Amino acid sequence: MTDPTLPSLRTALHDAHVVLGARMVPFAGYDMPVQYADGILSEHNWTRTHAGLFDVSHMGQALLIGPSHGTVAAALETLVPADILNLKLGQQRYTQLLNADGGIIDDLMVTRPLDPGLDGTLFLVVNAARKAVDYAHMMDRLPGGIRLVPKDELALIALQGPEAAEVIAPHAPEAAALGFMSATSSTLDDVPCHISRSGYTGEDGFEISVAADAVEKVWSHLLSDARVKPIGLGARDSLRLEAGLCLYGHDIDTTTSPIEAQLAWSIQKRRREGGGFPGAARIQRELAEGPARVRVGLKPEGRAPAREGVDILNDGTVVGQITSGGFGPTVGGPIAMGYVPPHLARPGTALDLLVRGKPLPARVCHVPFVAPRYARKS
Repeated sequence: MTDPTLPSLRTALHDAHVVLGARMVPFAGYDMPVQYADGILSEHNWTRTHAGLFDVSHMGQALLIGPSHGTVAAALETLVPADILNLKLGQQRYTQLLNADGGIIDDLMVTRPLDPGLDGTLFLVVNAARKAVDYAHMMDRLPGGIRLVPKDELALIALQGPEAAEVIAPHAPEAAALGFMSATSSTLDDVPCHISRSGYTGEDGFEISVAADAVEKVWSHLLSDARVKPIGLGARDSLRLEAGLCLYGHDIDTTTSPIEAQLAWSIQKRRREGGGFPGAARIQRELAEGPARVRVGLKPEGRAPAREGVDILNDGTVVGQITSGGFGPTVGGPIAMGYVPPHLARPGTALDLLVRGKPLPARVCHVPFVAPRYARKS
C-alpha cells in the first residue's frame, strides 16, 4: 500500500514554487510548499496585514450533477446534514460528510452555481487526503440519475488577507462585489475561473478554481502586485488555528460528531428538526441533551506551545487531548484546541497540559482566537 504521506503527486504550480525558493514537503500525497524564503512568521503576518496567495490545488474538486437542483440537493442531503435544497444561486455552504454513527468522514464546501443554466449542478471542494474516500462513499450511495464528476483537471488557489479585495477588483470586479460564502463565474487575465469569497484564514479573501494548464498565468499575475506574497502550508496552519477552524484528521474525524466539534451552526433548522441524514439520531440527541465532549480553545500560560496529542488534565486526571496547537503570531503566544467534558468547557476554566511530562497551566478560552474579518453584506 502506498504511504499517503509520501509525495507522489505535484500540483501545476510545483515548478513555480521551486523557482520562488519554497521548501517543499510531503502533504496528503503531494509535494507542497511549507514556506518560502521569508519564513512562516513573516508569511503569517503578511496575510494578516496585506494579501497572501496559497496553492491549494491538492484539494479535491468535483461536480454533482442531476436533472434539477431539487433532485441533486435531495440526493446530497442523504449524506450531509446541511440544508442544500434552499441554497440560493451563487451561494456556498460548509457541511460534513457523515457516517452512520454521525462521525465526520470529511468536511467540505458545497456551492450552487450562479448561472441558472447550470441548474442541477453542485460544485464540491473536499480535503486532499480524503477525496478518494469521499468520492467512493458518495458514488456508492447516490441514487440513479445523479453523477459525481471529479474535476482533476482544475487547480485551486486562494487569495487571502485584508487587501485581497483591492487586489482582485481590477481583474474581476464581479468577484470583489461578492458577499462572504458566495460565488460567481468570472475571468482573470482572460482565463475562465470559478471564484468564491471564502477561505481558511479568518481573513477576507477568495478561492479561485481554474484550469490547471492556465493557473500559472493567474498565479504570476496576482504575485506581480506588491501587496501579494506566496504563502505556504506552515502559515496556512497557524492562520486557521488562530481562526479556530478545524483541520480534518486532527480536530475532526470519523469518531467526532459535528455537535462535539462545535459545528452545530452548520446544520440549519430544517435539517436539525427533520433529520434524514446519517447519524441524525445521535446528532439530534446531542443537540437536545449535550454531547459527552466538546471542542474548546486553550491558552497555555507561559511561552511553551502544547502540540497535538498532549493530554489535558483536571486535578491530575486526564480529561482530553490537544488536537491542534502551536504558536499564534497574531495572538502573541501559544494557543491550542482540544476536547474536554462539557462541565470543563466554560471559558476561564483552569486546566493543565502535560507537556514533556510536566503539567503546565492553561485556561479554556473562546474561539476564534483572532476575530474574523469576513466580508459580510449589510
